Amino acid sequence: MSERRILILQAATRVIARRGVRGLRVEELAEEAGVSTALIYYHFGGRAGLMRHTLEFISTRAERYTEPEACPESDPRGHLEEMLLLELQDAPDVVENSTAWGELRATSVFDPALREALRESTDEWIDYAAGLIRQAQEAGTVAESVVAGDAAERLTALVEGLSERWLSGSAALSRVRDVLRGALEVELGPAPSPGRRKGSKGRRAP
Repeated sequence: MSERRILILQAATRVIARRGVRGLRVEELAEEAGVSTALIYYHFGGRAGLMRHTLEFISTRAERYTEPEACPESDPRGHLEEMLLLELQDAPDVVENSTAWGELRATSVFDPALREALRESTDEWIDYAAGLIRQAQEAGTVAESVVAGDAAERLTALVEGLSERWLSGSAALSRVRDVLRGALEVELGPAPSPGRRKGSKGRRAP
């Protein structure tokens, strides 16, 4: 992606987060991004194209800041937990991203084209989380009775709802993170100790 396109999409995310989708005007966006309106139309073909590409930009940026750094590949359950918790952090990019995502989601109720793009991004998130749950089941850290797709859908929906409560001031950040940790225990079962994972030779309980 060209530097100009990135600048425009960064500016669009900022404006949507501050003013909502209805507050986004191409002329004001051009001023925010430091480019001409003609360049915005050249790259995105109009407001609808700009909205779709901004949604994709937000999704890609979320993938970057929710990628766990300290969690090994051998711990998919830990990877899942850290990935979801990283959606709830008091960092400027996260706050901006999550606020803009909520504004786009609200607008999609009345915009079929945006609704389809949002559904695809949401499905990708759910599928990724479900894949981690299945890997954790293979590793013996998630109960085999868990339906991965259903659990992933409930957990990602919870993260969205908790994010909105925190950003709107209805709940403290520490509280929403604790609620998410509790939900992970409910959905996936208690995390086993390292000595009790599948294939381990730990001592059996009497």
